[in-house]
Amino acid sequence: MSFTGRPLWWQALHKTGLVVTLASAALLGGVAQARGVVPADLSTVALAELPAEARTTHRLILQGGPFPHGKDGTVFGNRERMLPRQPRGFYHEYTVRTPGARDRGARRIVCGGQRVEAPEACFYTGDHYASFQRIVP
Repeated sequence: MSFTGRPLWWQALHKTGLVVTLASAALLGGVAQARGVVPADLSTVALAELPAEARTTHRLILQGGPFPHGKDGTVFGNRERMLPRQPRGFYHEYTVRTPGARDRGARRIVCGGQRVEAPEACFYTGDHYASFQRIVP
């Protein structure tokens, strides 16, 4: 160790700037996770494995409605950045009824695509956008 109390390897890294780079990468990685950068592979869930209420909502989406909630079909902004980035207006959200809930509850299906009735991809969240699973047939 040197007189500064740091090992010589640390001093060498610090002089080359690697300590700052590594610390910045660690800090930025934590910020990116906190902001919900899209994971490399969203988990999937089969449509048949979703709750019955979610399957009903999915069927209504493909039929173009009618939807039970006024907010169903509104643009989903993806502010959490949990879904793949797309232009604003690409994603729309739909309520999945939660038995016993007095409000809309936490369950949603978010679908994206050029045509609402023919989505390119749909995602299920049971925890109000904290996590998503891609719905597969």
